[in-house]
Amino acid sequence: MRWALVKVALAVTTMVVVAFAVPLGIVIKEMARDRAFSNAERQAAAIGPTLSITAERGPLERAVASTQAGAAGRIAVHVPASGEPGSRALEIGTRRAAQLDLATARRLGRASVSEASGGFALLQPTAIASGKIAIVEVYVPEDDVAAGVTTAWLLLAGVGVALVLGSVAVADRLGARMVQPAQRLAGAAHALGEGKLGARVPEEGPSELRSAAVAFNSMADQVVQLLANERELAADLSHRLRTPLTVLRLNAASLGDGPAADQTRAAVEQLEREVDTIIRTAREAKPQTAAAGPGAGCDAAEVVRERMDFWSALAEDEGRKVRVAGVDRPVRIPVARPELAAALDALLGNVFRHTIEGTAFSVDVHNGEDAVIVLVSDAGPGIADPEAALARGNSTGKDGSTGLGLDIVRRVAESTGGDVRIGRSVLGGTEVRVWIGLDGFGGRTPREARRRTGHRGGAVRRRKRVPA
Repeated sequence: MRWALVKVALAVTTMVVVAFAVPLGIVIKEMARDRAFSNAERQAAAIGPTLSITAERGPLERAVASTQAGAAGRIAVHVPASGEPGSRALEIGTRRAAQLDLATARRLGRASVSEASGGFALLQPTAIASGKIAIVEVYVPEDDVAAGVTTAWLLLAGVGVALVLGSVAVADRLGARMVQPAQRLAGAAHALGEGKLGARVPEEGPSELRSAAVAFNSMADQVVQLLANERELAADLSHRLRTPLTVLRLNAASLGDGPAADQTRAAVEQLEREVDTIIRTAREAKPQTAAAGPGAGCDAAEVVRERMDFWSALAEDEGRKVRVAGVDRPVRIPVARPELAAALDALLGNVFRHTIEGTAFSVDVHNGEDAVIVLVSDAGPGIADPEAALARGNSTGKDGSTGLGLDIVRRVAESTGGDVRIGRSVLGGTEVRVWIGLDGFGGRTPREARRRTGHRGGAVRRRKRVPA
């Protein structure tokens, strides 16, 4: 498609340039010719007043020498004999036109142009006092007729080439803008077909390709969900086989001794091991969520809205003011949807667990060029030692908090090259800042310039029933 657009632009621009440049070049050539002969006519007209007064050689030679063309030896004056006895024709200057051309110009009585050696001769008839017609001949070299034409044609050719190259460059850029999203879409489709379930496409480019990217990402999310449901179903169905297997194993034990009984018991034990393997594999297997491109992951704004719908019910029961910002437009991040939901639940659960009823809290999402920041702030008492809260991780804190919730949040952030830190919020309490990098999963360490601080982790202690 990209080369097709370039070829179309090249063909169209070339035709337009040729259609305008060729006629314009011809016009320029004609203008140069007209300019040269107009100048020759002015030179010939300068001799006319002298011819109307006298036909003597001396005054005519001085008149010819006074002109620019005459001084260059390009003017000749042909005065016919007056018809009186003893009169002769007068020739001043060098004649370049043929005698036939001179006779034709004298007979027609109007200016004409005839070919001469190395150029052209302008023949200007002029009436003299004797009633005869004298001819003023002005020689115009070929170089004067074509003066400036070559330069003008070169300029036209340069402008035409520049226009063609410019149109090709613009067409190439436009083609790249359309082709690159299509190539990314095709690459993600191949990756998904190869089993890379984390393959997603950036929603950018022309509107049609953006719609295709949105549809592809939605389809990929649905495929991941369907595979997860299939694994759960396989595990459940396999688990249901345990009961008949147990009965079969008991019956096999009562068969007594003998080769057939031993083979039956061995087959039952092997079948039970296979069922256990199926259950364990189905439970432990997860969809491949490794980022396959800059568009892999989920929509953070959508996940925040969904989880806030859940937690807002409990907040309303406890009289807490809730504020959510930055979720009015899609925010794509390289984090799987379940992982982001678990991290948000851990942070919001800490707010409800470690602050009294009526304490306000907020969730803000900031979308930057290289990172997305999720801020969870509350108006509680804050944390005395944020670094210790983050350092607990898998151990149990003195206040009964395990720190596992914040450890989940930290793992989500660090999987994208980001980090987590805790500070004082504008509400007066704790602010947990989750920095999510947009360069993809894994292979990067948190930014050393940021100091880590933390929030106490823990599960949600629901004091009132919340609709699921």
